[in-house]
Amino acid sequence: MFRFHKTLDVITLFHKASSPASLRVHTLLKQASATAGSTATEDQASDHSAQTHPGRKEFELNITEEPPTEDQLKNILEYVGAGKIGQVVKAATSEADALKKFKLNKESFQWPVTVDWENGRAVQGDNQSEILKLVQALPEKK
Repeated sequence: MFRFHKTLDVITLFHKASSPASLRVHTLLKQASATAGSTATEDQASDHSAQTHPGRKEFELNITEEPPTEDQLKNILEYVGAGKIGQVVKAATSEADALKKFKLNKESFQWPVTVDWENGRAVQGDNQSEILKLVQALPEKK
């Protein structure tokens, strides 16, 4: 019998190698990706919390040093919500303002930004607990 396998969820890090915050997020996401991809059986390890309380399954980690496209930015702004737009695009007060500032100057984008495209969530900055919530959350049922 032939089955289609579900593709992995994609989590993207918009990364700037010269930013200490971005480097911390990069390391955190690589560790989380490795952890999500590993499993243990009862005879291999004593901590079975990952099996009894499963988080997200494996995911594809996409790390890019390019700024987002305009379409990606629109999605990111929607995911973070109106109250946090100015954290994603420097000094922006609305989605339209953010898109205008971004078109004029790509450097107005505030690195790092972690995006879970499948579940429509994004975290700007290096807030470890928020990023771990984003990464470890179970995908929402559709």
